[in-house]
Amino acid sequence: MQVDIGIDSHKRSFSAVVVDELGRVVGSRDLANTPTGFAHVEAWATEHGDVRRVGIEGAGSYGAGLARHLCARGFEVVEVPAFAAHRERRHAPAKGKSDVADAASIARVVARGEGLTPVRHDPVLSELRLLSDHRDQLVRARTQIANRIHKLLVAGYPGYETRIPTLTSKRHLGAVGTLLRGDRSVRAELVRDHVAELGRLDHRIAGVTKQLTTRVVATETSLLGLHGVGVVTAARILGEVGHRAGVGTRSSFAMFTGTAPLEASSGATTRHRLNRGGNRKLNCALHTIALTCARSDPATKAYLARQKAGGKTGREAIRSLKRHLSNAVHRALVCDFDDRKLAA
Repeated sequence: MQVDIGIDSHKRSFSAVVVDELGRVVGSRDLANTPTGFAHVEAWATEHGDVRRVGIEGAGSYGAGLARHLCARGFEVVEVPAFAAHRERRHAPAKGKSDVADAASIARVVARGEGLTPVRHDPVLSELRLLSDHRDQLVRARTQIANRIHKLLVAGYPGYETRIPTLTSKRHLGAVGTLLRGDRSVRAELVRDHVAELGRLDHRIAGVTKQLTTRVVATETSLLGLHGVGVVTAARILGEVGHRAGVGTRSSFAMFTGTAPLEASSGATTRHRLNRGGNRKLNCALHTIALTCARSDPATKAYLARQKAGGKTGREAIRSLKRHLSNAVHRALVCDFDDRKLAA
């Protein structure tokens, strides 16, 4: 008998459920999220039949260790997005919510096998994702501190913004020191501390960016040949895609990036609406590319002008542009994987 397994992962434990080809639960178990627990779920799963697929919700976070273990043992492991399991649970609301019920929903999604991404681990691309996340965290921390400085300055030094419009350059940071010269108030000391912290963060961000540059250039990715794509954006795209299976077809990649509009037709009305799903980090990367091209690429400027002349708003024109950029990124990734520039 062929069976599928659904796993709801948590920090310290995970719940596993086995379903048969008809989606009926034939076994369930709670295990510790430890290497010992990984071995137990491997042995337990094979007791119920021939395992087709193992689906894990949270395969990139709490379930990452289990996913790596099962992949190394030859299991076909897929990642089940939380929204898919939630949609499955809505079919039986009377049963309530529990870890076992969640795992059963995940298993039934796996049994249908629609739109699931295989879990594969490329060390190079995984490192790019980790470094990209780390850089984003540092940039967010810098933005928060810069906002605190502005808050302190606007209350204590009205009109400062004419001389210090931003806090992104060394010249402007130096101008803050000049502004505070001779001021020994608590407010001034706090601003000095924050400015020093900005300097430390700038140094750390530059170090991470240098690491990203070295690793992205080493991949020889075709993404860097696209207008508006720098090493930071390329690293984000490669890290989020992760492997050849994450590229898929042009249409599936557009759904993955959240750039494919969703149909919202009814009766005689035919329309599409904004897709708020997909991988939002990839969507953000495409948005960055779109804004860069809109500022500096003549062909993109002409395209946006045509869209607006046809009645679209500025936002709608950018969304259309992102859909075309998704196709361009997809072509570059297919080229990279097919040419073995990236591990397939």
